[in-house]
Amino acid sequence: MKRSYSFYLSILTGFLILLASSETIAQDNKPNKRLAGSWAGSLSVQGVELRLVANISFNENDSMIVTFDSPDQGVKEIPSSKVVLSNDSIFISVKKIGGKFSGKIQPDFTALDGNWNQSGMSFPLKLAHQDKPFILNRPQEPKPPLPYRSVDVTFSNPQAGIDLAGTLTIPEKEGIYPVAILVSGSGPQNRDEELLGHKPFLVLADYLTRQGIAVLRYDDRGVGKSGGIFKTATTCDFATDAEAAIEFLKKRQGIDSTRIGIIGHSEGGLIAPIVASSRVDVAFIVLMAAPGLTGERILLTQSALISAAEGSDEVSIRAAEKINGDIYSVLKKNRDNDRAATKIRALFASADKKYAADTSYHKMSETELTLQIETLTSPWFRCFLTLDPEPWLSKVKCPILAINGSLDLQVSPRENLEAIEKAMIFGGNSSYVIEEIPGLNHLFQTANTGSPAEYNKIEETISPVALELIGKWIHTSLPGLK
Repeated sequence: MKRSYSFYLSILTGFLILLASSETIAQDNKPNKRLAGSWAGSLSVQGVELRLVANISFNENDSMIVTFDSPDQGVKEIPSSKVVLSNDSIFISVKKIGGKFSGKIQPDFTALDGNWNQSGMSFPLKLAHQDKPFILNRPQEPKPPLPYRSVDVTFSNPQAGIDLAGTLTIPEKEGIYPVAILVSGSGPQNRDEELLGHKPFLVLADYLTRQGIAVLRYDDRGVGKSGGIFKTATTCDFATDAEAAIEFLKKRQGIDSTRIGIIGHSEGGLIAPIVASSRVDVAFIVLMAAPGLTGERILLTQSALISAAEGSDEVSIRAAEKINGDIYSVLKKNRDNDRAATKIRALFASADKKYAADTSYHKMSETELTLQIETLTSPWFRCFLTLDPEPWLSKVKCPILAINGSLDLQVSPRENLEAIEKAMIFGGNSSYVIEEIPGLNHLFQTANTGSPAEYNKIEETISPVALELIGKWIHTSLPGLK
């Protein structure tokens, strides 16, 4: 067993975010055109491999143009700001994201061997020359022509004073259709819930619409084409966005206003009962890997399970649990962010001292620590930490399907499904189905261990077993649906 200290892990693990921006290019020395083409490699970030692709081409003046793709994050053509060549060395700067690559050009031009630096962190990165452009294989993503209508829509959340943008898919034949609103998990998500090279909501919307169910999926506030600011919003704020989607659909032609449901994944599975608990116009909710326990309990369990899956020993798992628990206690007792930040820094300083002799212990850089504290003291994290789904779940009266994968390490299936069922019983709602699906992870992919490190390596986006279960249950819950 290896020693690995994982101090704090969000409900959907956060990774380096690569944001496209426009920059001019400066370069030294005349480049060798044998550098042209795609160069692919992987960064190991928090136990997850993120692929990075450098695309090198030449303009009419023989100047080298370099852009980067992050296939697992769905980001393409990030322009570089500076390229420097010196003999067998290459340096590439991407100013707007604070990223830099420096490496050696192998004599046979088969690889660029070096390091990627970003946000105060350094990662070994070997970029191998590709015979053809790098493309992820995602066989479930729908390809045209599609047997349904797909319409880009915009709707308003008057409570927040923002407009949200999304896509409504409707069966091709004219008629009045039930509809499912898809609500994404934690972190800034676009309408496809795109992460690690997968588009779960695109695949789910395609499947359900082919089954005669209209689907609305939308960009989170502050993401994609939606207005608002993501980083200042909490789970309860996101619930008002879902309510705005309901109001929009109730007035939409071709939608049965009496059969509007919500399908929420992860945090979205917390938002769904928040909305349904106070509205009689929600016809059904589907909870996919939804929290049944408080955010604090989920985070502590998640950290331990993922660390164990990655080979950490019991000593380091317990050490991480202790400091994580201390951090959460600080946050609950100190509403002032500056005061909380000071105490959290002291906790990490104590850990740095305690484990100084342990070569497997990773001491965070000042940049890493600052980013960590910003996340911990954010409105969303403070809110999620203490949110208990039970009061809302127990008030839901519409039919509920709660499903989880047996290999889910982020929202552990047994404890959370049991808590959801207890809330159903307490609230007197007998119209529910609880199911743990064997062999599936947090994203409902067929997995080996369930570790987030597998997510981007699996070609399947959502297991057909999960898709069929959701589709059949909605048909059963909505009599008369063809």
